[in-house]
Amino acid sequence: MKLTQYSDYSLRVLIYLGIQAEELSTISAISESYGISRNHIVKVVHQLGQLGYVETLRGKHGGLRLARKPAEINVGEVIRHTEASMSLVECFGDRNACVLTPHCVLRTAFSEALEAFLDVLDSYTLADLISRKRTLRRDLLPVVTDATPRPAK
Repeated sequence: MKLTQYSDYSLRVLIYLGIQAEELSTISAISESYGISRNHIVKVVHQLGQLGYVETLRGKHGGLRLARKPAEINVGEVIRHTEASMSLVECFGDRNACVLTPHCVLRTAFSEALEAFLDVLDSYTLADLISRKRTLRRDLLPVVTDATPRPAK
């Protein structure tokens, strides 16, 4: 099974915000850290906000942060919300025209496989994904040195 790029980006945004803890982040910073189009991140953040995973604060000192604690964000739940379809094969969808469907064991096997896949993801939270916070911060966040201007607070 291959997840959509949208789900991938959704998890990446949550990871980024998770390692930031309570600090506010920006769409531009997330976009730059991952090398992903700002427009893609805008769409992802918008939906994550609607789903209650991300809180957006407007204004001069605005930004983004998690709306829940990382331990309260279940990976399987995020995938279920961000994947447009979990139809692995035609017979899972509304337009099923396969004549084997009424007696097909393969459909059952795929159904069980999808359930097992989601069960594993359900066993992880965002807290698990950011457990190596120091390494993730090093890889994602720019290094601030004395020579680098610090953002105004």
